[in-house]
Amino acid sequence: MREKLTMSLVKKLGILATSLVTTCWSPLTSAQTTVYTGYDIGGGENSRLASFANATAARNSFLGGLVGVGTESFEAIGVGTSGPLAVNFGVAGTATLNGNGNVQSTAPGATNGFGRYATEGNNFWQSNSSFSIAFSDPIAAFGFMGIDIGDFNGQVTVSTSGGLNQVFNVGNPTNTPGGGVLFWGLISTIDTFTGITFGNTSSGVDSFAFDQMTIGSRQQITTAVPEPETYALMLAGLGLMSAVARRRTKSKSPTLT
Repeated sequence: MREKLTMSLVKKLGILATSLVTTCWSPLTSAQTTVYTGYDIGGGENSRLASFANATAARNSFLGGLVGVGTESFEAIGVGTSGPLAVNFGVAGTATLNGNGNVQSTAPGATNGFGRYATEGNNFWQSNSSFSIAFSDPIAAFGFMGIDIGDFNGQVTVSTSGGLNQVFNVGNPTNTPGGGVLFWGLISTIDTFTGITFGNTSSGVDSFAFDQMTIGSRQQITTAVPEPETYALMLAGLGLMSAVARRRTKSKSPTLT
């Protein structure tokens, strides 16, 4: 009876240890493209949100899966500058922004009178049509803040190319008050990409503002690290299994006379 109970314990510990090993070395995200999004409704064309909890929470979740990424907030770029625009994302690489749009600015705490403003500093990229970003090196993560997206009928699309070729509908709400703030980002563990194209379903009619563009390489995607107590439990389980196995082997050995 004692041997049956002992073997039952060994089997259970074996299952637990195997499960822990699998969990310990699983990546933070599975082999897929993970999208992060959050939206805060605006207060009107002349109202600049002092905070945007939903967008910030989504951005923090996005950044939580990355380390050492680079962000462009357009603060060091002159107002009126249009593409091709060279952008430096630090160790993640450089990029060239092309297509419709230019850098705009507002007074601190104000909008441009049409619901658009920056989410960091006072400069932002503004466009009423499509534009693209070509990256110097393959990237696996991209995110941005979008301002005044949703007060009319325009929808934003994001298309990746150069490896991961996929079209994403950002899914922003429509016909909401001006000045809303949206965060949208993706982290891909499937493949890298070298280009991003922004689309506007109301091209030439609805204008959007973009800020805090962030990119990350595959090497900057973090992986899950087991907690110390998880390691301890796993090692304790393996140690107990070994001890029980040795004891059982010894008890079955023939007695020498």
